Amino acid sequence: MNSVLLDTSFLITLSDPARTNHAVASDYYRECVRRQVPMYLSTIVISEYQVMQAINDLPLRNFVVLPFNVDHAMRCGLIIRQMPRDLGDDRVRVKDDFKLLAQCDCESISHLISEDASTLAKYLDRARDTGLALTKTVLLRNGFDTAWFENGQTRLLP
Repeated sequence: MNSVLLDTSFLITLSDPARTNHAVASDYYRECVRRQVPMYLSTIVISEYQVMQAINDLPLRNFVVLPFNVDHAMRCGLIIRQMPRDLGDDRVRVKDDFKLLAQCDCESISHLISEDASTLAKYLDRARDTGLALTKTVLLRNGFDTAWFENGQTRLLP
């Protein structure tokens, strides 16, 4: 893991101790800080998070704010053209997910941490499988795994 984009569901889980995967989100956050892995915070995610909670409630000094720029918009359009959304998936939600995917691709962000397996992770995995992206998805529901920080290597001994 050389860099990570944090999605809205990650931020919500990180900031709410009552959520099921709060401890996992906290572990990933702390490990990224400890290993100095850049944590990107998209302006798209900021706008989604701000709907329910102030973004200033988060430790912003540890995030790199990533504006959605022209190159991201152009890449997003190409991805959408080559990989249409599934029937039944909310158009607006998927459009924002594709924007995040484009940002990861344009900025060579190696990983995206999310709780959203139903759309964001699904489309990112599909884009990777079809050669449209290289970013890997880390789902909070799978628990904390240091292998993400070690290029997939796991420890033999605890």
